[in-house]
Amino acid sequence: MAIGSFCLVLHGHMPYVLHHGIWPHGEDWLYEAAAETYLPLLSVIQECSFLKGNPRMTIGLTPVLLEQLANEYFKQGFQSYLRDRIEQASKDRLFFEKENQPHPAWLASRWEKFYQDLAEQFDKIKQDIPAEFRKWNQAGAVELLTSAATHGYTPLLLEDSSIHAQIRAGLDSSERILGFRPEGIWLPEGAYRPAGHWTPAISWGSPGWRKGIDEIVGQEGLTHFFVDDHMVTNGDSSSHLNVHRPVWVDGNSGKKPSMAAFARDPYICKQVWCGLTGYPADGVYLEFHKRHGPKRGLRYWKVTDRKSDLGKKDFYYPDDVPGKIFEQSRHFCREVKRRLNEYKYQTGKHGVVVACFDAELFGHWWFEGPAFLRDVMLTLGADPDVDLRTAGNFLQSFGPDKTVRLPSGSWGEGGDHRVWADEQLKWLWDIEYRCETLFGKLTYHLPWRQKSKLHQILQKAGRELLLLQASDWPFVITRKQAPDYGIKRFIQHFSRFEMFTEIAEKLGENPKYLAGLNEVQKLQIKEADMSDVIFKDIDLNWWNC
Repeated sequence: MAIGSFCLVLHGHMPYVLHHGIWPHGEDWLYEAAAETYLPLLSVIQECSFLKGNPRMTIGLTPVLLEQLANEYFKQGFQSYLRDRIEQASKDRLFFEKENQPHPAWLASRWEKFYQDLAEQFDKIKQDIPAEFRKWNQAGAVELLTSAATHGYTPLLLEDSSIHAQIRAGLDSSERILGFRPEGIWLPEGAYRPAGHWTPAISWGSPGWRKGIDEIVGQEGLTHFFVDDHMVTNGDSSSHLNVHRPVWVDGNSGKKPSMAAFARDPYICKQVWCGLTGYPADGVYLEFHKRHGPKRGLRYWKVTDRKSDLGKKDFYYPDDVPGKIFEQSRHFCREVKRRLNEYKYQTGKHGVVVACFDAELFGHWWFEGPAFLRDVMLTLGADPDVDLRTAGNFLQSFGPDKTVRLPSGSWGEGGDHRVWADEQLKWLWDIEYRCETLFGKLTYHLPWRQKSKLHQILQKAGRELLLLQASDWPFVITRKQAPDYGIKRFIQHFSRFEMFTEIAEKLGENPKYLAGLNEVQKLQIKEADMSDVIFKDIDLNWWNC
């Protein structure tokens, strides 16, 4: 009998980027993720299943990511992207051959094959990545999670109605695209707050009592979510062992807990996540930051030394990688087993090690990451002492054994909300709060249920509200990863929201107002509808608590 279980949780997310730039910020983010993470993950599951390895993964595919992967425009753009990569690899090979550099020329030929194989895989699954994940969900190899529609940072939203709408819109997309309604959710940025007195991110509005995130998501029929370890250990001073069992969440609502929370194991995650000592920092692996040529350059160098500058990187040698993957995957599996043994010895109970990561760490940031996951799945799958389980399956078999009152926090820097509530973001939250308030006022007072044109305009405004609420915009601004792009996108969606709400107000006063729109206004509406091709069937009742 197994001493415990292992649960791998991968969080797959991408902000809405279709029709909003290509390189360096925009659609290329999505194409790279599909090529380097999502298709390779599907290959790992396929290979493990073929080898009778009993793979089990819990994978979150956020609704905004699903919407894009299912979009025909993405499918066409992704095929073009793969062709471009193949062509670039071919040009690089000829260049290196001309320069009498046989090794990088050989690496270029490997890139050609890599992208050719991806193109064949994409065609084989009929260009439908969500459907392929759904297939493995039905087979029991994968549990798919939902999330807030656009990854809105729910603890900081002004109105509970906005949180409800984010969750309901997300569930609608997940169910429509995947064909079923997920029971688990990845809270955006792992962010949570309990019920209680709430103060806005800025001096705007009035502080007051708010429902907890657990109560809101629980009302939508969801059963479990995931938090960073400090949320559990800081929530109850006696619960230092609870990271190895899910806990019932006491959201301070006075009601019987119905939501379970899984905490990630900090020690196990550090083996991969830590930039200083984590496995991806090993010198044999492909260097992410150095590329050959302009724009979409390919990578030919290895990490070499994580402290060395890019000019001192050595060429990549793939033959050095399998041995390192073997060594590190075995170490990882031994540590998982050790953690489970410790918990079993201390409590006598069957525990679970939960390892939560951003999905793009595997394949995109750490090129060899999917091979590492394959070896981990195969090794633990063959170990009689460890059960591979999805989170939902573990919850059904064992369930929580304690109730913990979780504090407010996230898995971001500092474990709190500072990344998304930074001083430099006050202007953003001022705009966001005003948009929430205005939308609530219009959907309450305007007769959209009786007037179809007004209904359609408010749906468009709701779409822009969801898009401007994405947690990605404040994140890339605060972290200075792509601040100009983040500001541009937020302002763009705000401007469109403002346009549609102004039209809605005028339309409420004059049913014939649309007929009098000038050419500029008509063009702006058309441009918004062509660019933001997402959430086409918005239900305005989503904002009703």
